[in-house]
Amino acid sequence: MTLTIRPAQPADAPLILAFIRELAEYERLLDQVEADEPAVRALLFDPAPRAFCEIAEMDGRPVGFALWFYNVSTFKGRYGLYLEDLYVRPEARGQGAGKALLAHLARRCVAEQLGRLEWAVLDWNAPSIAFYDSLGALSMDDWIVRRLTGDALERLAES
Repeated sequence: MTLTIRPAQPADAPLILAFIRELAEYERLLDQVEADEPAVRALLFDPAPRAFCEIAEMDGRPVGFALWFYNVSTFKGRYGLYLEDLYVRPEARGQGAGKALLAHLARRCVAEQLGRLEWAVLDWNAPSIAFYDSLGALSMDDWIVRRLTGDALERLAES
């Protein structure tokens, strides 16, 4: 088995959308997916993209992806990398694709002298939490994620 990680290309937009939908279905959030192929293409492949994507392939067959963007730590005075989505298809799990995607991003962080690699995981997702724990990832239990979206976002924008 040959495992490779490669940057996503514009022709991968349908594949990336399929991965997004599969991840959303696994997370029981499929009803929240609004993205379509043109949105994915614009998100990742416009002239000045703000988000990036890596594809994991086993023997040339796409099995997973990591979608990420740069964030910042004012305390560290450096940029970081935020992993928005990490997904490996069920039939490929346990074969190293998820770890390879994370290791690829970790190498980017080290090479670019980024201060951290971070992501969120749903609290019920025990297999993923155990996997991240095995890598030495810390749980940021003292931080609570807050989000504005939809009508609340609109109301605040209009105030």
